[in-house]
Amino acid sequence: MNSFDMRLPAISHNEAFARNVVASFAVEISPTLEEINDIKTAVSEAVTNCVVHAYKGGSGIVEIECKVDEKERSIEIVVRDFGKGIADVKQAVEPFFTTSPEDERSGMGFTIIETFMDEMSVESTLDKGTVVRMKKVMSKC
Repeated sequence: MNSFDMRLPAISHNEAFARNVVASFAVEISPTLEEINDIKTAVSEAVTNCVVHAYKGGSGIVEIECKVDEKERSIEIVVRDFGKGIADVKQAVEPFFTTSPEDERSGMGFTIIETFMDEMSVESTLDKGTVVRMKKVMSKC
């Protein structure tokens, strides 16, 4: 098993960097182009949620942990923030729910992550932050 951890300022410019780093790391388990795009989309959504919702555009940190399992041909990604947290996680993972309707957000971030990954879970504590865990198993060669 191989892994890495990184910490980034929660700014929108780092969303592209984060998704590309994770996608590059996944290459060692030979994903298809579609699987790479799924991973990039899910990471983008998770990091964007940190920037937009956890810190509301203020300063903060996003932590990303990533592990690949060569035997299982899977990648596990954890995206963590230390922001405001989510009051009702069950409600937040519902399609179209958003805490920022004034920004015309679609409220589809968690739904998109669930769609593109095989597993997703969200844990959150008010005023302490949110942890999004996701996993993708690559198709058989």
